[in-house]
Amino acid sequence: MGLFAGASVTIGEAARLSAAEPAGGLTINLFWIIVAAANFILFYAIFQAFFAKPIARMLADRRARIEQGLADAEAARQEREASAAERAETLATARREAKEILDRAQKVAQESRDADIAATREELERLRVRAAAEIEAEKQRALTELRAEVADLALAAAGRVVGETMSDDRQRRLVEEFLHETADKGLKG
Repeated sequence: MGLFAGASVTIGEAARLSAAEPAGGLTINLFWIIVAAANFILFYAIFQAFFAKPIARMLADRRARIEQGLADAEAARQEREASAAERAETLATARREAKEILDRAQKVAQESRDADIAATREELERLRVRAAAEIEAEKQRALTELRAEVADLALAAAGRVVGETMSDDRQRRLVEEFLHETADKGLKG
């Protein structure tokens, strides 16, 4: 109430002063300056009482949201950089593991190839040895048959030359001795 009482005295004083001044060009009306100042003070007090705190709170909330948004953006940037680094590291690890697997596979393939070649060589050598043994056995059998045939021919020829028949056992023994002597001479010579 004191504010309104002081304002009415001031308004009354301002009205008296404005009535005393002559009207002319550019004049300063003190009454209207005081009224405007009183209005400003009144509206400022109402504004402070009813709107200043909500607006300040709203601005503080907005500032906090902006700061939080900036912090989130920075965290997202750091996370993106960390993710990119992790992705690059994972890719490098995957490439390294793939190279190791490929190297191992090539090594196993080479070892398998070498083992197959060695097994094939062993099989060929075994077949060669067996074939040589079979050839030697066949050769010995052929020589035995040939000796028997030669012995029979020699006996038949000797029988014609001598004109008499010898006993089979005796003939065979003589021919075999002759063939052994001849074979021994042929081997030595």
